[in-house]
Amino acid sequence: MTEEFADRFAAEWLQAWNDRDLARILGHYADSIEFTSPFAQALLGEASGTVVGKPALRDYFRIGLGKYPDLHFTLLHALPGVASLTLVYRSVNDLLAAEVMEIDQDAKITRVNAHYRR
Repeated sequence: MTEEFADRFAAEWLQAWNDRDLARILGHYADSIEFTSPFAQALLGEASGTVVGKPALRDYFRIGLGKYPDLHFTLLHALPGVASLTLVYRSVNDLLAAEVMEIDQDAKITRVNAHYRR
């Protein structure tokens, strides 16, 4: 993965979130997505914190967008790996966030592990 791809992907992903455009947000994810986040534990009451599949991810993101109407992300770093990308950004409630995203050959996110800190 190149730095140029990482920067472009991050900018598009972030803008979709800041525009609150659920269709554009979901366009970045594979149908078989596995998404693990402390927010999934909190918002869904899901002990594992894992959401599997795009329909479940759509429901989870819809809940999150409803819970945080003033949501705005600010990108700090886009760190490319071999087949992964880590985005470091300011999230809701000014939390520091890092999402480690595995990305397939079609440039779709297949797995996410999200991390947050005050």
